[in-house]
Amino acid sequence: MDKNELPFSRINYKLMLIGVALLGAGFIIMSLDQQEFGFGFLGLTLGPLVVMAGFLVEIAAILKSPDKKD
Repeated sequence: MDKNELPFSRINYKLMLIGVALLGAGFIIMSLDQQEFGFGFLGLTLGPLVVMAGFLVEIAAILKSPDKKD
């Protein structure tokens, strides 16, 4: 690896941004729940699933090997 070469490729960074957006959307969804203490569908089901999807996208972005251009 050259000194100026980035550790990830462009697709890795795009996936990371998508993951961060999913994480933010999940937390916003959980905060929109109108039930007391967040015990409704948004706070207990949909929001956590979106947050989990965000973490899975982040893990995939880190583990995806960058394309080799030799």
